[in-house]
Amino acid sequence: MYILRVEVCFSAAHRVKELKKCEKLHGHNFKVEVFLEGETLGREGWLMDFREIKKILSQEVKRFDHQYLNRLKEFRTQNPTSENIARVIFERLKSYFPPQKVRVSEVRVWESEDKWASYREK
Repeated sequence: MYILRVEVCFSAAHRVKELKKCEKLHGHNFKVEVFLEGETLGREGWLMDFREIKKILSQEVKRFDHQYLNRLKEFRTQNPTSENIARVIFERLKSYFPPQKVRVSEVRVWESEDKWASYREK
């Protein structure tokens, strides 16, 4: 099994309801990592072009950059936690990659240098 990893960053503000300290408006410089996996390399000797993956990931993450996350439709009924951000990105990325060639195995969202959450399917 081959595994690829690509990362991009974005800055955004949010409030996490029901968590006293985080209920106040605050921001993070988020880092998003996507992990893709597959079993077969193409003729060129790679699973997928890193530039292509980064372009797709950047396009998806750009919707969050410099936004108040609580106002986005994805987070109107749920907290914009790192866990939920990771799941939203994961679900959106799945449609870009043909599962018979390469699949999204995990999305990890860092909200600081020492704290991250990830989402992957069973």
